[in-house]
Amino acid sequence: MGLKEDAMWKMAEKMGMPKSAIEAIKAKQKQGEKVAMPSMDKIMSMMKQMKGDQKDEMRKMAEKMGMPPQAVGMDGNEILGRLSHLSKVQTIKDVPQLTTALFPGTHCPLMGAAMIAGGIDDCLLVIVGTDECSYYTKSLTISERYGGIAGRCVSVVLDSHDVTFGSTESMHKAFAEIMAEYQPKCVMLVTTCVIEVIGDDYDAIADELTKKYNIPVLPVHTEHFKCEDHFPGFERAITACQRIMQPQESDGSVNVLGLRFGNFADTELYGLLEQAGVKIGVQLPSGCTTEEIRRAPAAKVNIVVHDIALPLAQAMQEKYNIPYVYFNRFAAPEKILQAYQHLFEYLGLELPAEIGKKFTECKELEQKVLPEVQGVPYIYGNTQYDCFELNSYLCSLGLVPQLIQSNHLREDNFPDINNILAATDPYICKAANIAPLQYVYDVLQPWFYMGHEFGDRLCRKGIALLHSDPAGKMLGFECNKFLLRAVEKAVSDARKFREEAGL
Repeated sequence: MGLKEDAMWKMAEKMGMPKSAIEAIKAKQKQGEKVAMPSMDKIMSMMKQMKGDQKDEMRKMAEKMGMPPQAVGMDGNEILGRLSHLSKVQTIKDVPQLTTALFPGTHCPLMGAAMIAGGIDDCLLVIVGTDECSYYTKSLTISERYGGIAGRCVSVVLDSHDVTFGSTESMHKAFAEIMAEYQPKCVMLVTTCVIEVIGDDYDAIADELTKKYNIPVLPVHTEHFKCEDHFPGFERAITACQRIMQPQESDGSVNVLGLRFGNFADTELYGLLEQAGVKIGVQLPSGCTTEEIRRAPAAKVNIVVHDIALPLAQAMQEKYNIPYVYFNRFAAPEKILQAYQHLFEYLGLELPAEIGKKFTECKELEQKVLPEVQGVPYIYGNTQYDCFELNSYLCSLGLVPQLIQSNHLREDNFPDINNILAATDPYICKAANIAPLQYVYDVLQPWFYMGHEFGDRLCRKGIALLHSDPAGKMLGFECNKFLLRAVEKAVSDARKFREEAGL
């Protein structure tokens, strides 16, 4: 008897197969009879339910049989056992990762800063750091938005001397060359991890360069070892733009802060403002100039369409007495209506009747979708919406979040968190780690996944994919309508996929 066959029978015996039955099968096989072998699918399924030493012993037997080594720890129940429930979370430090290794992992904040600079048409992006950081950023910015290979992204690559003795002298020499060749109107001076480790004062260097060349030089710190993802890069780059602004007389306009995708002129919000005769000021960072940013304090109201712009709006409120309206991509019609009410109140204008009509349309669509989604479980990955506000709204519709992924948790999230907890208590973990989720799916068996995943792989497990990226170009009640239709389709797809998967 070969090693593989011997290991198989030992495994069958461990699974509870009587020795007498095993010997009877062996005897028949010696006589040339064909006898059904133990089901490997059943054996592997039973292995998943084992724990500790017993599971390790069975894994070794499986490897002797020629099966591929089983990943230690890749067990859905074990992974979930290491997670927290939402009810136990008070700060982001209480939110664990699924596993130590991440796939695909999070983006560097350098990426966030680069994307903001790309939205300021006459801003030159200067990366200070290692050649790896330079290569990463240049490969990201080789596009028409940045002017191509010879466009608005340059690097100051540090060598061992700079790291040992400081980079101030090298930076001043490099900046003189940059000014001679590019003659920029504005420079975003982005420091990477090595600068933050050696401690060079780039805030002071930026001030020196601003005075010497009489252009705004904006220092932006993007050390990844202090950040969960790339969003601090967005936030710091937008906030740095305050250094460009100068006091202005109010012209009654509104600024749109934090819009990163799409064209504001294509949104529902823009259409309603235009109908009301409201002038649009700076759109930061979605295609503006240094001069438009300089005149931004002329606005009557700032509209904040993403959290990344909240610190800038708060700073402008304090310095220029400009109020702001938080107008995120809300899921709940009531939240959208409230944002519109606050905005038109600040503008001193009557609320357009069309807003009431759009609210009614959303509530009617809600009623249509409600019977289809009751009790449907799902996993939340990442979307264009506010994480906890969205999940709170879906709970109010009768859906059941099983696991929520988030790298951010603010104090003002807790009203939405409490609404979720009134319905269920899901697991919570950090985002950008879809590899171990494959094992969690087998345990939780959600109907759909919200975020970025491999659709074919989910389909084989009976799970639908809800992709929300189109909502990134929307503002207003259109966000709610898109969501409801996307959920309705995901639930419909899930029913078909589950039937095909035998669930």
